[in-house]
Amino acid sequence: MAQPFKFTKYDKYFDDFVMQMETFVPRPEIELAEVPAPQKLAPRAYAVVGDVALDENDDVATGRFVLLLDPEGQEAWDGNFRCVTFVRAAIDSDMANDPMLAEVGWSWFLESLSKAGADFRLPSGTVTRVASKSFGQLVGTDDDSEIEIRASWTPTEPSQLMCHAKAWMELLAVTSGLAPLPEGVSSLGQNLR
Repeated sequence: MAQPFKFTKYDKYFDDFVMQMETFVPRPEIELAEVPAPQKLAPRAYAVVGDVALDENDDVATGRFVLLLDPEGQEAWDGNFRCVTFVRAAIDSDMANDPMLAEVGWSWFLESLSKAGADFRLPSGTVTRVASKSFGQLVGTDDDSEIEIRASWTPTEPSQLMCHAKAWMELLAVTSGLAPLPEGVSSLGQNLR
């Protein structure tokens, strides 16, 4: 027999985060949409995808942010919450050939957390470069290069979970080459679809 759901203080933080995400307005170039969250990683999960489009026909970056909650905690997380993210962005060939690209990508991730004021511990992840060259019938198609950043970390302050989603959106903006918004300037984007 399944045990009844026991509401904890962590569930309150989780629910507050979801409500904040539903009304949050990102910068105008970022379009957010709630998507089904993974069900087997934790008792509660929330997921959102984001796309950065500089025009109607061209997404330059895409990503996913997942917030996991286990009210009992998980030893590997050293906490009750875990953020899991993925960001993929188009890059030019010079950047793709830079031997320091992985280190630069990881520094973008850490700087995004810092800029958003997101306190965390136990960060882990990978930075991958993807290069595509066309052959045969596809010759003449532009070669593509992308950077992929996959990361997870444990938020240290449950009352500040929104900072972590903002850090992910900052990473989306940085990887897509968007200019930073000046200090004190608010976005006029749209909230979740």
